[in-house]
Amino acid sequence: MSATERDKALPGMSGVTMRDLLASCGAARAVSTPPPAPDPELPRAVAPLTPRHRDAA
Repeated sequence: MSATERDKALPGMSGVTMRDLLASCGAARAVSTPPPAPDPELPRAVAPLTPRHRDAA
């Protein structure tokens, strides 16, 4: 914001640029939107088999 714009600003206006405001809205939307549900037609990935560990006696 230039000095001239600051002089014309209303009292109480903060120095937040439109770019920063839009970026914060986009970030808030990205954080608050849940991930999409899995597609039921795609096969589920099978977890790789891991060796079973025996407890020491």
